Amino acid sequence: MEPNRPISTPAETSQPATAGIGQPLVIPVIEEQAVINREVVESARVRLAKTVHEREEMLEIPLQHEEVLVERVPVNQFVADGAATPGLRYDGDTTIIPVLREVVVTRLLVVEEIRVTKRTQTTTHTQPVTLRHEEIHVERNSAAGPSPTPAPGTSPTT
Repeated sequence: MEPNRPISTPAETSQPATAGIGQPLVIPVIEEQAVINREVVESARVRLAKTVHEREEMLEIPLQHEEVLVERVPVNQFVADGAATPGLRYDGDTTIIPVLREVVVTRLLVVEEIRVTKRTQTTTHTQPVTLRHEEIHVERNSAAGPSPTPAPGTSPTT
């Protein structure tokens, strides 16, 4: 080949390009591809500490219980002839239960009445109760050094 002579292309010469005598010319085609890798890098560390605080309080708890008062009231009255036998009845909170006895005369005599009254009593009982609450402390350490910086909204650890 001569220096300063332009290289002719196969289109210009209408002959196949050859590297030498009888050898075809090979032109490499180059393509670039991007390869992306991911790597985990520690940028900071976080330490959480939970503290449980306990306090004892005295609570007043209302308690209820019922008392029953039983009272015997002597009546000693005969039931009128042909009248209905007296039965259970109520007078407010009191339940009245008639007690009957049959006498030889074949008349009914109300001997006594039993009166049952219920009353609800409320008392206050004081009992110690242990209450707990938790507090979380957050400490952030950057990867460069161990200087702790408190997270926003938390109190610094002591």
